[in-house]
Amino acid sequence: MKALIQRVSSASVDINGVSVGEIQQGILLLLGVEKEDTEQSADKLLKKILAYRIFSDNEGKMNLNLQQSQGGLLIVSQFTLVADTKKGLRPSFSSAAPPQLGETLYNYFVDQAKGLHPTVATGRFGADMQVNLTNDGPVTFWLES
Repeated sequence: MKALIQRVSSASVDINGVSVGEIQQGILLLLGVEKEDTEQSADKLLKKILAYRIFSDNEGKMNLNLQQSQGGLLIVSQFTLVADTKKGLRPSFSSAAPPQLGETLYNYFVDQAKGLHPTVATGRFGADMQVNLTNDGPVTFWLES
C-alpha cells in the first residue's frame, strides 16, 4: 500500500457537487492499493500513519501525531498512486490491485481506522471525486507499507 499524507487545516471530498467527507485540522490521506497488499500491510500502514509525528508541539517542532493533536483523518482512495512512471509518457498500472481487491482492502483500512481513531471521514471507492484541501505548511509525506 502507498499513502500520500498531507497535514491540513481543512479538507473535504465532493461527488457530483455533494460533500461526502470533511475534516478540519488533521490528515488528508490518499491511499493506493497494490495487488500484493494484504490486511497485514493495511494494518502496518495505518499504525504508522496514526503515530507519524507531523503536528507541531508547543515549541513549533513536529513532535505530535494525529491522535495527540486530536485531528481528523480523511481517507480517499487513489489508485494512481501505485502507477509506474519510470518509463515512457504514459503511466502503467500493472502493480495496482484489481478493483475488487482494492475496494476490499480500502474498506478494511477504513473500518480499522474508524476503530482506532475518533474522527474519520472518507471519499467513495471508484468514484469521480473532487478533493479540496488547505495544506498546512505545506507538509506532505509519502509512506509505504
